[in-house]
Amino acid sequence: MPRTRQAITIRHVAADAGVSHQTVSRVINRDPNVRPETMGRVQASIEKLGYVPSIAARLMGGSKSHLILALNDRDRTIADWRDQEGTDWVDQMLLGGMLTCAEHGYRFLIELIDTHGDHIERELSATIAAVQPDGVVLTPPHSHNPVILGLLRDWGISFARIGSRTEGPGFTLTMDDERAARLATQHLLGLGHRRIGLIAGPDSYEVSGWRVEGWRAAMAEGEANTSGLLATGDFSFASGRAAAASLLDSAAPPTAIIASNDQMALATLGLCRERGVAVPERLSLISFDDTPIVRFAHPPLTAVCQPIAAVFSRAVELIIAERRGKPPPNSTTTIEAVLIPRASTSIPRST
Repeated sequence: MPRTRQAITIRHVAADAGVSHQTVSRVINRDPNVRPETMGRVQASIEKLGYVPSIAARLMGGSKSHLILALNDRDRTIADWRDQEGTDWVDQMLLGGMLTCAEHGYRFLIELIDTHGDHIERELSATIAAVQPDGVVLTPPHSHNPVILGLLRDWGISFARIGSRTEGPGFTLTMDDERAARLATQHLLGLGHRRIGLIAGPDSYEVSGWRVEGWRAAMAEGEANTSGLLATGDFSFASGRAAAASLLDSAAPPTAIIASNDQMALATLGLCRERGVAVPERLSLISFDDTPIVRFAHPPLTAVCQPIAAVFSRAVELIIAERRGKPPPNSTTTIEAVLIPRASTSIPRST
């Protein structure tokens, strides 16, 4: 009677391949010193027998876990899921992280951590102890949290920090948000807009400041005034609506608005519809993120498309390379966002 998958052990694979169980272990752990022909023979036995390496057994034997853990903001992620107003940020994290991990024999997991809580050290310590990852990918606002950075450094865990240039340990990666905000602003200036409003994100995210800087720089280059044209939200739909209302109700309202994420852009679009402000005839609108919903809005929104999957893929590659003894890069890795023009932007209406 054939063995079930659960009964197959590393010793069965070793016997089938004609090697020691230590050699099988080295193949599973991607040891570069294993000869290619031996590697191929062991892999063939693993596939034939249906052997699944046990993470617990790996860890007990002192081997790598072959797990990469990504930490995302708990409150914001859960709120998006519950309200069914979420973006595809997590989807893109999984796309980039999982596919790249699979190429290297790793697995990719996501854990939600409350960066604003006063128990973050205990919570993160419990997570790391349970999962024992080989590496961690940090997303904003975790990417520059000194408690998290210090814990990971002290534990000797390789980690990548997305959306942060703050000095500290770990690899840093950005999507060059300052340049992206410049592109969006320059697009509107090129259409003839002079009063271009910006709905910024919260200060707890480094990228929020970079986008404000890019907007200000482009406006200065275009000799356009920014006075009274900056509003702030917290990336939620409600905050975007309030920020858009403050801009539209000002004494000299903008003819165009750039919103720092899709939810705030959609809130602006909805408010315009309620007030009879036609987009783009009376107000041009640009969003950040470019999730599927803005492509099917009416009108489809011009948007900054952030290469989230590509950034996570690169973050995983850097972590795995370091684990394999390759030297880390000397500077921040940048994968640039692009602007995708659609029907929500046009020349300003004549006054």
